[in-house]
Amino acid sequence: MRAPLAVAGYTDEVLDAVGGTLTGTERARADRFTREQDRLDFVAAHLLVRYCAAKILDVRACVLTLEQRCDRCGRPHGRPFITEAPELSVSLAHTAGYVTAAAGAGKVGVDAEHATGGQADENLVALALTPAEAGLVGLDNRRLIRQWVRKEALVKRGELALDRLREVDLSKVPFDGRTHEWEGRHLVEWTAGTVIATAIFDEPGDLQIIGG
Repeated sequence: MRAPLAVAGYTDEVLDAVGGTLTGTERARADRFTREQDRLDFVAAHLLVRYCAAKILDVRACVLTLEQRCDRCGRPHGRPFITEAPELSVSLAHTAGYVTAAAGAGKVGVDAEHATGGQADENLVALALTPAEAGLVGLDNRRLIRQWVRKEALVKRGELALDRLREVDLSKVPFDGRTHEWEGRHLVEWTAGTVIATAIFDEPGDLQIIGG
């Protein structure tokens, strides 16, 4: 299996570059969005994760089926997986006009969020950060969101829960740089305009940006 891979891009550019077909279940979920941008983001992310998995598996994306199934209720949400390659871990995220996906062996998690400059939200700091992290973030909102997406990626790896974010301390991970190693995990990080994104793999991974 190839090295882990994260792929990302603006929704319109991803839809132009990445083909494929959603399952009936995915189309039904997409149709429930009331905002057209939200629907397009959902569709683009679900197509992009197939594209990403296909790159790892060296197959065509059109032969891959993406499913999600909740372990508790059995409904089509929760951690995604590729039906034809259960040994491959995949993750996806979308945020207002931008989407990303990741795939690789072992545990995989990716997240992306918009972050404006200015002062950090004190309530979010209290919810998500340890005292050491809060000291490094200070009032910098972009640093806060960087720590947030890192922890969201850990949640998607199944290693953390949203009500336990303060149990993990990432204060030793630098804010600058594209790649980092933290306690045996490998982070790939990037920005795109106001978007801040992080993918976390079990081994060093690559990044592909779709479009300009």
